[in-house]
Amino acid sequence: MTNAIRILGLDPGLRRTGWGVVAVDGSRLSHIAHGVIAPDDTLALAERLLILFDAIAAVIAAHAPHEAAVEETFVNNNAASTLKLGHARACALIAPAQAGLLVAEYAATVVKKAVVGTGGADKTQVAFMVRRLLPAAGDVKADAADALAVAITHAHARTAPAYRLGRGAA
Repeated sequence: MTNAIRILGLDPGLRRTGWGVVAVDGSRLSHIAHGVIAPDDTLALAERLLILFDAIAAVIAAHAPHEAAVEETFVNNNAASTLKLGHARACALIAPAQAGLLVAEYAATVVKKAVVGTGGADKTQVAFMVRRLLPAAGDVKADAADALAVAITHAHARTAPAYRLGRGAA
C-alpha cells in the first residue's frame, strides 16, 4: 500500500469516544488500529475534555492519518446531555484540525447506510459489518466499531465526484 491514504474515524462521546484508523488504496480497505478513550466519570468536565483532546492528538501522532471523519451529534430530548456530547464532539473536530487534517462530518444514518445498507441499523449490525469489511480488526466492540464505520464511510465518500471537487462529503 504505497499510495494508501490513512483515515481516522471518530465516534465522539464524553464517556466513551471510539476511534479507528483505516488505510484506503484505490478500492482496497485495510484496518490499521482502533480503540476507545474513556475518561474517568468522576473528573470535572474540563479535565475529561482535556483527556479526550490529548488522547485524540496522541492517536493522530501515533498513526499519522491524512484525513479525519467525525460522526455528527445525535440530538436527544435531554438538552444537558446533548450539550455535553457537543463538547466531546468539539474535541474530536479540533484535535485533527489542529494537526492540519481535512475533517469531514457524517450523520449517523449516513454511516449506517454506507456500512450496513440501511440508516436504521443498530450498533450490533454495524459492528458485524465492520468485522466483515475489516477482518483484521478482530472482535471490535461498539464504540470502536462505530468509529471504524465512520472511517469506512469517508473512504467511500472521498472518491465521489462532489468530494473531489471540494464540495464536501456530508
